Amino acid sequence: MDASFDAQLRADSVEFTQKDASLLKAVDEIGSIHKAADELGRSYSRSHQRITELEGAFGTLVERQRGGSGGGGSTLTENADKLLSRFERLCTGYSSVAETTEAVLNGTVVTRTGELGTVTTAAGDVRAIVPADTDTVQVSLRADTVTLHNLDETPTESATSARNRFDGHVLSVDCGDVISLVSVDVGAEDPLYALVTEDSRERLQLESGRHIVASFKATATRATPK
Repeated sequence: MDASFDAQLRADSVEFTQKDASLLKAVDEIGSIHKAADELGRSYSRSHQRITELEGAFGTLVERQRGGSGGGGSTLTENADKLLSRFERLCTGYSSVAETTEAVLNGTVVTRTGELGTVTTAAGDVRAIVPADTDTVQVSLRADTVTLHNLDETPTESATSARNRFDGHVLSVDCGDVISLVSVDVGAEDPLYALVTEDSRERLQLESGRHIVASFKATATRATPK
């Protein structure tokens, strides 16, 4: 399993996201996949297909009962309850760490296109939301906005909306029960920080000195007057 950027769990290349958690919670509350899909404004066939896809990766999540005196229905399995609990712990961990951990890059706005601009920093050029009335800025990056990639897995610019990508080396890995906080040296005054799950840390082989690529969206990057 893996988690990065928006909170998500992964197994066998299948991602479990907040949208999936909402679907399972609705099934649990209403007792029907069909009615849960209607409540969420989603297609029943696609919702049913999505649950089947998730079950192929995460195990049985919904017990379905057909017909009978009670009219049938659907209930969550113990496995689904555990998956939701793990996802909630992940979200809580992300929020608490991200609120207090961010990198700050000092720089100068060199171009503007609407509210977005290019800021020259010690790490290189950064695309960010920039103020209109000053060029000397600080770019703030929360730990939950940074995604880490192995060199051979880094998406191309055309394949992702993360407009900023920097090569770097892992400085430290602070391991927690659910998530790890990773600091990455990208040549700036201060390191970048990223949040990953423990399974993702192992998959990426994150340890001090590891060569890694950090990426983050321009729209999740805000520059403020220094």
